[in-house]
Amino acid sequence: MDERFGRYLNVVDVEATCWERKAPGQVNEIIEIGLCVVDLEERRRVAKHRVLVRPERSAVGAFCTELTGLTQEEVDGGISFAEACALLEREHLSRFRAWASWGDYDRKQFERQCAGGVRYPFGRRHTNAKAAYSAAHGLPRRLGMAGALRHAGLPLEGRHHCGADDAWNIGALVLDVVGRGAWPDGTGVTAGAGGTGEAGSG
Repeated sequence: MDERFGRYLNVVDVEATCWERKAPGQVNEIIEIGLCVVDLEERRRVAKHRVLVRPERSAVGAFCTELTGLTQEEVDGGISFAEACALLEREHLSRFRAWASWGDYDRKQFERQCAGGVRYPFGRRHTNAKAAYSAAHGLPRRLGMAGALRHAGLPLEGRHHCGADDAWNIGALVLDVVGRGAWPDGTGVTAGAGGTGEAGSG
């Protein structure tokens, strides 16, 4: 893959342990990292990846399984969070490439978990794709991912709240913004809140 600076964008979507009512003694932990690589020069999505992550301080319950489709047995077969961060750097050049997520939840969740002593796997060039899409279309409020797909007339491919499928769909919305000439240049962190719930993209 031609790694000219700025050509490829990593679109990231995480799913995390979540509960209908907060479970005592448990914290939200990433259990899946979905990643879509977008070629900004050719304006197409070129790769889709999924990393399962084994939680250490929480469990996957029925509510989380219903939302994400992930079970405790599946995530038990995943890699540790530290290993997942190292994999992002090694295999997906996450510190070199700019990256984007739908809202700021994903970025903040990585920051929270890395505060426990894990090397943060990304560089500073993050774009809040939810904010960018809303600005590009002049929307009065920011839409969840599924709502933005409907607004753009794009299909929701795969399963909502599957990190890999959500990253792929967000990649399509990024390309919508790119096609309008409105994608930020990625030289800094894009401002704007955008958390959409404990399990990832809205």
